[in-house]
Amino acid sequence: MNMLHISDLHFGPRHWEGDDQVLLEKLNSFNADIVINTGDNTTDGLEDEYAAAGQFLAGIKCKNVISIIGNHDKRNMRSHELFQKYIQNHEIIQISDKVQTSKKHLFLNREITNVRENFTDVNFIKSISINKKSILIINIDSNELYSDDGFVEKEVLKAVSEKINQLEYDLPLLLTHYSILGTDECPLKNSSILIDFVQQHKIEYVFCGHTHELELMRTNDLYNGHSFSHFMCGTLSSCNHANDDNMFLYYENLGSEAMRLYLIRIFLENGNMIFKEEQVV
Repeated sequence: MNMLHISDLHFGPRHWEGDDQVLLEKLNSFNADIVINTGDNTTDGLEDEYAAAGQFLAGIKCKNVISIIGNHDKRNMRSHELFQKYIQNHEIIQISDKVQTSKKHLFLNREITNVRENFTDVNFIKSISINKKSILIINIDSNELYSDDGFVEKEVLKAVSEKINQLEYDLPLLLTHYSILGTDECPLKNSSILIDFVQQHKIEYVFCGHTHELELMRTNDLYNGHSFSHFMCGTLSSCNHANDDNMFLYYENLGSEAMRLYLIRIFLENGNMIFKEEQVV
């Protein structure tokens, strides 16, 4: 199975000054069975930004394009509705508003808020068949409405776990916007419960974005006897800046001993887009 990993498009004021069509041609040149997009599709969660991001993602010629929501996408109380309208309309895993929860703004007050759905988290599971193997894509919404810090609701993890336990699959993949291992100025505040979730379901591959930096890690839990690989992709929003964090990742033969990981960095030179590719693993 081959997979492309993009992240942090930031359509709106923070979107890059590169050529989106040239980038799409490059993305479409890879033989990807799945494309994952790990959040921050917009800058401020505005509807026109969502529409532009959706149009770009629709240009990716892959049968399985899986996008998740990021903290910048949640700067709008309609973000969960806009995400489903313009980006991806998954069957959301919900919990009852009668359950005691800790996540801020997880439920909007219907008495003062005119939205169709008052549950603001976007959590979903999607099963994809690739080469006669069942790939289980698990998305946990690690974002809080109006916040740049991440938080995962424990009751949501319970509901998602119940769904997972009802399914049969060969390879589970976890997508979450925030890193569950790395640290930054705006971290996932309760990452330990998501690490427990990964160990519980024996997830071997975790994918994220958020920091606009590359981070490739492998854990080794000596007590629990489970290890997993953690891949943080850079961004597709800052090619116009004087740094090298504008990139995407390509995973070849993911889930097998023949796996190869390629890093493709993007630079602007004299108005032209330059792609520089290196094999990491």
